[in-house]
Amino acid sequence: MSTNNQQLLKGSLSVIILKLLEDREKMYGYEITQKVKELTAGDMTITEGALYPALHKLEAEGLLTTETQVVEGRVRKYYSLTKDGHKQAASRISELTAFVENLQTLLNLKPSF
Repeated sequence: MSTNNQQLLKGSLSVIILKLLEDREKMYGYEITQKVKELTAGDMTITEGALYPALHKLEAEGLLTTETQVVEGRVRKYYSLTKDGHKQAASRISELTAFVENLQTLLNLKPSF
């Protein structure tokens, strides 16, 4: 993925995380990175260096809660949405969708010369 795409992804990362957690009850970090990669057929990848600060910020905002579980001898930290997280997910997804639609309109403009 190009550097420009990485910048675009970084700007919408919190919305992507909220959407994934809205669709699933809980996920751990690596699972989030793999789901994004799978859903975009590898076109988008989220690095741990971008993901974990975004998760911690959402947690600090009170949008995520965490739960630690031992799975096959390994400790996993699962993230899930709080009640406020569900509200914010709907709001931020709606905002990003509207932005993308407006961007699409602008990108599809025909030259007027």
